[in-house]
Amino acid sequence: MQALLNTIAAMDLPTDAQRVFHGRGGLHPGCEHWALDAFPPVLLLTSFQPATDDELAAIGAALATRWQQLAPDQPLNWVYQCRFDGQTETRLMAGAVPDPHVVTEAGARYRVHVLKGQNHGLFLDMAEGRRWVRQHVAGRPNFRVLNLFAYTCAFSVVALQAGAKHVVNVDMGHGAIAIGQQNHQLNGITTGASFLPHDIFTTWGKINRAGAYDLVIVDPPSYQKGSFVATKDYARLMRRLPDLLMHGGHALLCLNAPELGVAFLQDQMRELAPELSFVERVANPAVFADVSEERALKVLVYRAADKPLAG
Repeated sequence: MQALLNTIAAMDLPTDAQRVFHGRGGLHPGCEHWALDAFPPVLLLTSFQPATDDELAAIGAALATRWQQLAPDQPLNWVYQCRFDGQTETRLMAGAVPDPHVVTEAGARYRVHVLKGQNHGLFLDMAEGRRWVRQHVAGRPNFRVLNLFAYTCAFSVVALQAGAKHVVNVDMGHGAIAIGQQNHQLNGITTGASFLPHDIFTTWGKINRAGAYDLVIVDPPSYQKGSFVATKDYARLMRRLPDLLMHGGHALLCLNAPELGVAFLQDQMRELAPELSFVERVANPAVFADVSEERALKVLVYRAADKPLAG
């Protein structure tokens, strides 16, 4: 636990939502089960195995000491969540959590919820993916984007802020899509987005009617029973990409499954969508460094040919 305590002792006052300590990356032996995130003005400590009262007391004391140094005029707000053996327990340890709770990242605002569920409304490890989208769309005012497994539509927000003409957001989670609509409103975005709260695999008709896209973002869960299982369902998406993309369009393929390496995506793409060529792997935020890049979040960029391949 010492690496976590050392990080707390040296951390800066967080302003944007961000990860502070990433034990899951395996670079801090003995701390693999700890993660500390900032959802200002709240700190969220997550443990993937039960923590003792003494451990929580030591971490709480470290947080209080550092907070007194960083922001003596502001209360310390922190939440503890334990995820273990299929169960989740969440506790408010000190202070309070705003309601609504709105955080920022790179100038965009997002609604989050740290007191319920395991997904808090914004995936912090995807920050560089959102930055890539913002930079890729900038200067292309007629850009059309398809955002599959949109969740709370953060990709849509940054694409529209960068000047995209239209973004189609598809996610079967009605609650997530509703928060996504709120996220657009939080950022003053009133046009350019459409929202389809449907199962992607039964919605291809509506998706295709909107025409071909300049950018298709695919960010599915690695395993969600009854919805998506990467090992069998990702291929179904890959087969669709050539028809969904404009000539010269790009696809952003995301996968957060430690047991599946980069080859899982690349091998299938060569077989199922040979019209698309690999461009790059988007680097993860530095704080999410992992002992194995194969285990870490994978965000791959592919590009469709400028004209159809000769038949």
